[in-house]
Amino acid sequence: MAKMISPQVEFGFLLQQTKAAAPEIFTPDGNGFLNLMEGRWQEPGKPREFISPIDGTQLGWLPMLDEATALRAVQAAKKEAADWARVDLDERKRRVQDCLDQLRPQVELVGKLLMWEIGKTYKLGFTDIDRAIDGVQWYVDNIESMLGQRKPLGLVSNIASWNYPMSVLLHAVLVQALCGNAVIAKTPTDGGFISLSLTFAIARRCGLPVTLVSGSGGELSDVLVKNDAVDCLSFVGGRYNGRNIADALGQNDKRYMLEMEGVNTYGIWNYSDWDGLAEQLKKGYDYGKQRCTAYVRFVVERRLFPQFVETYWNTIKNLKVGNPTLVDSADDQLPDLAFGPVINRAQAEDLDRLYQDALKTGATPIYEGKLDESLFLPGQDRSAYRAPRALVNLPRQSELYFKEPFGPIDSIVLVDRVEELVGEMNISNGALVAALASDDQKWAARTAKEVRAFKVGLNKLRSRGDREEVFGGLGESWKGAFVGGALLVEAVTEGEKAILGNFEDATLLPEHI
Repeated sequence: MAKMISPQVEFGFLLQQTKAAAPEIFTPDGNGFLNLMEGRWQEPGKPREFISPIDGTQLGWLPMLDEATALRAVQAAKKEAADWARVDLDERKRRVQDCLDQLRPQVELVGKLLMWEIGKTYKLGFTDIDRAIDGVQWYVDNIESMLGQRKPLGLVSNIASWNYPMSVLLHAVLVQALCGNAVIAKTPTDGGFISLSLTFAIARRCGLPVTLVSGSGGELSDVLVKNDAVDCLSFVGGRYNGRNIADALGQNDKRYMLEMEGVNTYGIWNYSDWDGLAEQLKKGYDYGKQRCTAYVRFVVERRLFPQFVETYWNTIKNLKVGNPTLVDSADDQLPDLAFGPVINRAQAEDLDRLYQDALKTGATPIYEGKLDESLFLPGQDRSAYRAPRALVNLPRQSELYFKEPFGPIDSIVLVDRVEELVGEMNISNGALVAALASDDQKWAARTAKEVRAFKVGLNKLRSRGDREEVFGGLGESWKGAFVGGALLVEAVTEGEKAILGNFEDATLLPEHI
């Protein structure tokens, strides 16, 4: 029987639901989208076609603004900051709580929109919005003790990557507003603008001072990063853009949190729990490794390579990669896939380029997955899909040696000494997470202190964390204030307590990470 797109996630049906839930985000003819600025939805900008990674269909038009129009949005948002800072905490809590209560009935819709917009499976799309709501609820319930006598900074600007528009971007925005700040955010140009527009519409109805604009990074960077009206910048993205922003912000005293990529590594030494590793390998492929905390480099004691490669093969070959919207019949549940497409054709082609460059410079392929025809519609666009691939003996002249691929390519490095293991795990001069697997827990705990990652798991993966768990990075993976728990509140407020973070002149670490 030929597969079909499940009626429950058919995009036209989801778009109708979105129009019913938030008609204000659309142009009067219902065919375009607007920006949220100066307190209302307006300005369709210069429409830019947006293509779904799922099957290459057009989902809509991004309402791209020019610099002058975005400046209007920033200036209006700044004017809101003073009035909002005077609103007492109880009223701010009430409005954020109202927003969360109105978001909860839209969780299904947002999760399904994220499938089409950024290629998530339904499970991952649902988890993204669910974690955002639960996370902000924790802050609402605990904000008094974290905030104390601290005062808001003013206007916080947010620029984030496309991969977690809810649990990273929306979450940050609502907590920043809860702390008394006005907030402006840029929609990621690679996806998430429809679901973000829906959630920001709800936030605005609840009286929260939020602004949402679309535009290219090059066009809007000066306004959203450098403009004097912006008191704080929260950035999530790659190192190239992050370094440029850090250089620009280094010339003034503006508060900032810059989360950047690094090569997250998993070291294996004197280890025997291969079944346990298999479970971690499987989990590590969530969203096709398009996560800031994805483990893409395995540093393995040479004598353990036969057991490692057998475990790797047996695990990865069973991962299902395909179109996450397809079912056999209308009443079927959505498929349980490891992941769907990467974010777009360009990213898939860049993964191919990195892989071919590695082969040309001497790397040895040990796994090349194949896409299963039965997990796609006949003839559908599959340009954004890539099966897992893995390489060993990656030479230093390969670009992939020092770079996070942000997709399903793993590299394995074999070592003979502990000093080599530590050196290869620190290849990117700082990472957000790392892990060490060993039967000797004391050795692992001691060696973990030499790994330049903010969080190091012992025989387990580490993640960004939720609620009270702090998050940051060492070296080149993070610049500015750390976040998570009370640190997120402190990062967007002023008070007597010193801000913890990775700064130009010092790195101030929390006691427990």
